[in-house]
Amino acid sequence: MSFGSMAIMTIWMPNPASLSRPAYLSLAEQFARAIEGGHLSPGARLLPQRKLADQLGLSLQTVSRAYDELIRRGLIQGEVGRGSFVLGPGAEARQPYLPERPGEVIDLSILKPVVETLHMDRLREGFAWLAENLTAASALSFRPNMVMPHHRAVAVEWLNGLGVPAEPTGIVLTNGATPAITAAVMSAAPPGAGIAAAALTHHTLKPLCTYLGLHLEALAIDAHGLLPSALDEAARRGQIRAVYLQPNVINPLAVMMPVDRRAELVEVIRRHDLAIIENDILNAMIPDRAPAFATLAPERTLHICGFTKITVPGLRLAYLHAPPRFATAAANRHLVSNWMATPPMADLLSHWVKDGTVTELAAWQARAMADRHALAREVLGAQMPVCHPNSLHLWLPLPEGWSEEAFVEQARFLGLGVAAGHAFRASDKATPQAIRVSLGSTRAEDLRRGLSLIAGLLRDTPEPPLPTI
Repeated sequence: MSFGSMAIMTIWMPNPASLSRPAYLSLAEQFARAIEGGHLSPGARLLPQRKLADQLGLSLQTVSRAYDELIRRGLIQGEVGRGSFVLGPGAEARQPYLPERPGEVIDLSILKPVVETLHMDRLREGFAWLAENLTAASALSFRPNMVMPHHRAVAVEWLNGLGVPAEPTGIVLTNGATPAITAAVMSAAPPGAGIAAAALTHHTLKPLCTYLGLHLEALAIDAHGLLPSALDEAARRGQIRAVYLQPNVINPLAVMMPVDRRAELVEVIRRHDLAIIENDILNAMIPDRAPAFATLAPERTLHICGFTKITVPGLRLAYLHAPPRFATAAANRHLVSNWMATPPMADLLSHWVKDGTVTELAAWQARAMADRHALAREVLGAQMPVCHPNSLHLWLPLPEGWSEEAFVEQARFLGLGVAAGHAFRASDKATPQAIRVSLGSTRAEDLRRGLSLIAGLLRDTPEPPLPTI
């Protein structure tokens, strides 16, 4: 999107007399209110940072940090050589991770598995196998049906091994979980309908529903996940067509939904004839996983089985399995949004499923995360939250007095990146302040340093850093 022809902002200006500490955040808030109130229209070009700093009598650093904060919130975007332009309120979702990783920041904001030399070795071995076995169909075909039948059969075998009933006609191979979520949501709910989800959920679900013209109903949760009574109440109002669930540890709270809670939810879901979209991307990595919703209610569950988080980030593939009532819709929605998964990578995934590499790497990752949890318990002590011992992250509630924005900013000031909880909220309603901390995104020694910084901040009285002159 280019706003090169838009006029420079000439009407609305921030009021420097109203700024409070930290000044950059207060300045960003003034811009945010102006954008949300319509005083700055989408496409308006902001003053260059140095010029605004001169006019307001502020340091260039303060204005620069304010613009960076507005970019982080998705309210403006910068174009090299052109300037900064207003996107408008809610134009883009706030991302839970740092958009870039400058300098020596310990980045615990982005959710990644632990990776070591083993993973690069397996990828190199896999690509060597692929070079020897690549077929013309995989390299040259534009027709999914010419390439994917073998991979669908392998997917069925894998899912059946996880206890998930599956048929080849219900399999859609996607380039990762995000395209699978998109296809599943489009299949389960027509425009104007509603989808229910836990109050804390996947960070892309809210913007996805907005883009697709769907209503996202944020439902109450407890320590075990979504409350059946909340789903029942929402379904009685008649707009809900599907419910999105992340029961196996990948949810923001990093907990396993108990079997009895799953059974209660299935009873409510069947009573109201809802579809289930189940995100189960950690699947084989969780040794004590409970039966999937696709096992408990196979006739209505669109099941997403991922591989990026359990093997190696470069293997961006997932299986979406849809029951007969949604199978054609899922195939069609994926076709129009992604066409098909990358065939050579599908070849590699099927090879790894068949030769045991996926099982090997998933078991390795489970052990690695157990070690990371032990490290976290050692460093955090009583501050360690309740979570599953194989989860990729921690969900840390903040003490009274800390806001998420202030904690994230203070951590960044100390050279640490963490994710604010607001990115995972399905609604804008106030909930307890929290941060998400990735355990696998860096080396163990950096994780220890990062967790030590977090432990210190949790013990401290909140106080913003003084600006650097």
